[in-house]
Amino acid sequence: MLQKSPYTAAITGGGFLFEETNVLLPLLQSPDRVDLLKDEKLNNRLLKINAETSRDRAIAEIARRYDAMPSSFWVDYLEMNDDDKMVALFFVILKTYKICFDFHVNVTMRKWNSISKSVVYDDIEMEFNEVSAQDEFVDSWSDKTKRKVASAYLTVLRKVGILDKDDQLHPLTASNFGYYITNGEQWFLEACLLQPYQIDNIKKALS
Repeated sequence: MLQKSPYTAAITGGGFLFEETNVLLPLLQSPDRVDLLKDEKLNNRLLKINAETSRDRAIAEIARRYDAMPSSFWVDYLEMNDDDKMVALFFVILKTYKICFDFHVNVTMRKWNSISKSVVYDDIEMEFNEVSAQDEFVDSWSDKTKRKVASAYLTVLRKVGILDKDDQLHPLTASNFGYYITNGEQWFLEACLLQPYQIDNIKKALS
C-alpha cells in the first residue's frame, strides 16, 4: 500500500484562477457555501466557463485553496488592491500545493541566487526526478501528468510576473510585504525573490 503522500497533481485542474477566485470568494465565505457552489457548477452565473467539467475543476481548486488558509486571511485579502491580491494568490498556491512549493524553493529560488537567473522546463523535470525518488505516489504519475504539473507551475510564475517570456526571473513587488512578516511568513518574501537588504528594510519599517 502506498504511504499517504503530501503531494497532489491537482494544480493541473485550474492554473492561476485570479478573476475566478475573486468572483467565487463571497460564495465560499457564505454559510450556504455548499448550495451556492453547487448552483454555480450547474448554472455558470459567475465563472462564465462554458464546459461544466472545467467549471467543476476550477471550483474544486478554488475551494481547496480557500480551505488551505485561515478564513481571516481571506478577509484581509478582500482589503488588498489587485496587484497585492495577485501576489497573495501566489502565496496561497505555494501554501496549497506542496509540489509547487518544492519547485519554488528547490529550483526557482536557487536559480535566482545563481548566475543564470532563469528557469526552464528541464530544471523542473530534474526536481521532479528528485521528488519521485523520495515519494512513491509522485513516482506513479505518468510523464504526461508530470508535464502538466510542471507546465501549470511555470504558468503560475508567468501570470504573477516572476517569469518573463524569455524564461528570465524577476522579483515581485507588493505594497503590503509587511503583512507576511507580521503573520510569521517571512519566507514568502524570499519566495518573491527579494534581496536580504530589502527584507531588512521592510522589517525596519514595521518596527
